[in-house]
Amino acid sequence: MQDHEVRKIVAEVLAEQQRLHNANVDNETLRTISTILTSFGIEEEDRIELRADFQHLRRWRKASEQVSSYGLKAAVTILVSGIAGAIWLGIKTRLGQ
Repeated sequence: MQDHEVRKIVAEVLAEQQRLHNANVDNETLRTISTILTSFGIEEEDRIELRADFQHLRRWRKASEQVSSYGLKAAVTILVSGIAGAIWLGIKTRLGQ
């Protein structure tokens, strides 16, 4: 065997070992996540419902943030309008004397 053939075989063996290791890590990760979710009372069959729940929570959060933003804008608008009205009333009163 020549040197480049040995290197090729070693590289193939190492690549296969890496693939097997990654597959084992993936399987262990999935099993761990499944165990954690099951300990929280979330069964694997409930994934669709869980996803829908998270989507609903996200919509609720975004709507809440939007209401908060609009509420702040409304408060600033009311404050500025009140100040502008008071200034206008003051000017009219001064000019009317």
